[in-house]
Amino acid sequence: MPHECFADEIAIDFPSVDRVVERMRDRFLGESGTDPVLSAEISLSQFEAWRGHVVPLESPVRATCAKCGGRGETWAEPCGHCRGSGESVLRHAVRVSVPPRVEDGTKLRFRLSCPDASPIRVEVRVVIRPAAI
Repeated sequence: MPHECFADEIAIDFPSVDRVVERMRDRFLGESGTDPVLSAEISLSQFEAWRGHVVPLESPVRATCAKCGGRGETWAEPCGHCRGSGESVLRHAVRVSVPPRVEDGTKLRFRLSCPDASPIRVEVRVVIRPAAI
């Protein structure tokens, strides 16, 4: 499945270059179409959207289980901490800087990397709340 960036234009207008664009995304942006994408939505007031704002966000990331070291077992028993998967889910705190004069529906994309965890792509959609009357 192609990444959203340019996906419609390539699939419809230039289907023969789809593979080339996928390789370019991977080389230049460090993204491939198979990387997991975490989607989130943040809500801003009209003032916050106009001025710019920093929003705290917690992201779940998959990491190597600290108890079994990713083996999924301790001796002959399945690891009780990760239930034999070798992975655990951690909460990683991120501060998302929303630029000034952002518009409703804007998508901010970034790559999240943390120790002992696989990198994950994050896509945050900005929603601007209507002004209270």
